[in-house]
Amino acid sequence: MSEPSFADTWVVLPTYNEAENLPAIAPAILAALPGAILLVVDDSSPDGTGRIADGMAAEEPRIRVHHRPGKQGLGKAYADGFGVALRGGAQRIVQMDADWSHDPAYLPALVGALAGGPGAPRPEGADLVIGSRYTPGGGVRDWGLGRRIISRGGSLYAKVILGLGPNDLTGGFKAWRRPALAAIDWPRVQAGGYVFQIATTWFATRAGARAVEVPIVFADRRVGQSKMSRRIIGEALIVVLQLRWDAIRGRTPRRAALPPEPGA
Repeated sequence: MSEPSFADTWVVLPTYNEAENLPAIAPAILAALPGAILLVVDDSSPDGTGRIADGMAAEEPRIRVHHRPGKQGLGKAYADGFGVALRGGAQRIVQMDADWSHDPAYLPALVGALAGGPGAPRPEGADLVIGSRYTPGGGVRDWGLGRRIISRGGSLYAKVILGLGPNDLTGGFKAWRRPALAAIDWPRVQAGGYVFQIATTWFATRAGARAVEVPIVFADRRVGQSKMSRRIIGEALIVVLQLRWDAIRGRTPRRAALPPEPGA
């Protein structure tokens, strides 16, 4: 049986001070998705992550590097990376963290769920696949009770206020079809960590994207410190209410389905 090809798939991997993680996780990603492109989006990491990425790209043509002038936040890094991938012709785009909290072993399942087929969460395919900690089979490892409550509570809060279907709305391990990303109202997306994940799912589903969840087990980062902060959590709580208010006022209309792709 021939090996599946993911030649039209790009993986967007933001980095900031991930010099200890990048050399191992990059080849693991490429091995999980044969033919895919890995785009490292580095925010001028003081620890030399960008230089390491450049060296790897010089040896491996499937690795690309997008350098940004400084630390501007995870959401903006993803948004910039999505733009680079779309301009590069990507038809499927995966977003994930570089700290091993998102296991590359799950990548084929996430990308495969976009296409659908027998055994897929949605046999007819999906526009957005969320690697979910809070669907049957999913979970977290190495977290204390406080962080579990914040994460699970944040997802539940957004789910109830916004009326969204997925259970995990704050995670950043996702696979997208090109039209779903193109349909997002990007000028209105807040760039913070939690809120960026909530807002992108919100705008995509309001535009008609079909979202499904694939279970993952999330592990705490192997090396380095978490970038979560009280400010990011507070921002998410407020922005969720703003998104709901905008929907009530008709600023974010709901569409039945994504518009057809050009030429379809």
